[in-house]
Amino acid sequence: MANVLVGSCSWTDRALVGSGWYPAGRRDAEGRLRYYAERFPVVEVDASYYALPGERNSRLWAERTPDGFVFDVKAFSLLTGHPTRAALMPDGLPPDARSPAVLDAVWERFTAGTQPLRAAGRLGCVLFQFPPWFRPGARSEAFLADCARRTAGWPVAVEFRHPQWWADEKRTETTRTLLAHHGFTAVAVDMTQTLASSVPPVTPVTTPHLSVVRFHGRSTAWGTGSKEDRFRYDYSVAELAGWIPRLRTLARQVDELHVLFNNCCADSAVHAAETMSRLLAEDQRIISPRAAPSSSRSPGRSPRS
Repeated sequence: MANVLVGSCSWTDRALVGSGWYPAGRRDAEGRLRYYAERFPVVEVDASYYALPGERNSRLWAERTPDGFVFDVKAFSLLTGHPTRAALMPDGLPPDARSPAVLDAVWERFTAGTQPLRAAGRLGCVLFQFPPWFRPGARSEAFLADCARRTAGWPVAVEFRHPQWWADEKRTETTRTLLAHHGFTAVAVDMTQTLASSVPPVTPVTTPHLSVVRFHGRSTAWGTGSKEDRFRYDYSVAELAGWIPRLRTLARQVDELHVLFNNCCADSAVHAAETMSRLLAEDQRIISPRAAPSSSRSPGRSPRS
C-alpha cells in the first residue's frame, strides 16, 4: 500500500501569502516554508517553471523542512516547449528551444539547481507539464525520448494538457505504454469536463514507484480567463470524497502517491488539501499517519465557499 502524501502546488503563491493563512511571525521566506511543512508532507515548486531553480534555494528548502518532506519540482518552461521570456534565461541566452546549445545550457542549469534536493533525498519528482498544443505524434515522442535521456535516474512525472493523449481506451493504452517505456509517471488530473480542451480524469499507472494526481479546480474559465479565473474554485467535500475510490486503487499499485491541489486562488488549495487529508485519514486503508496535516479545523467542514 502506498505512502500517500497530500499538499498544494505552491507555498509561495502571492494570493496564498495575502490570504492570511500564514500567521503573524511566520510570513518571511523561512517561516512560510516551515509553517507549511508542519502541516503537509509534500509541496510542488511552481516557481521553477517561471525561473530556473538555484542551488542555494534548493539547499535551504531541504534544510528548512523535516525528514521525509519532499518537493515536486516543475520543469522550467523552455524545457516543456512553453514560451519563455528572454529576461528569465541564464547568461543572456536567447529563449530558443530549437538551439541545441541553448537547450544544453538550460538543462545544465536546471540539473545543477535541483541537485541539492536529489542529494538530500527530497526530490519527489520533476513535473513536466506539456502545453495544450503538445499532441500525440512522432515529434512529441521524440521530445519525450530526449527528456528521458536527459533525466536518466530522476523521478519524472508527465502531465499532458492536450486531451487526445487520453481520448479513448486504445489511445490511453498507447500513451500508458509510451510513458512506462521511459519510466515516466503519468499525472492524473481533476478539472472541469465541460470544455473541448478538458483532459479526462483517467488514472493510468505507468511506474510502480509513484503516482501523481493534480486537482486544478473545475472553473469553466480554464481556457479563457485570467489566472485567478482559471483557478478560482473551492472543492466541496462531496467532490473530494468522489475521488477516494480512485485514490485507493492507485495506492494499491504504487509505492507513493502524491495528491496535489492547484486551485491556487487565495487559500483554496491548502484548505482543499486539509479536507482531502481528513477524508483519506478516515479511510485508513489508504493514508499513512505522517501524511495527515495537523489542523484545528473541525472534521467534515467543507472548504470556504
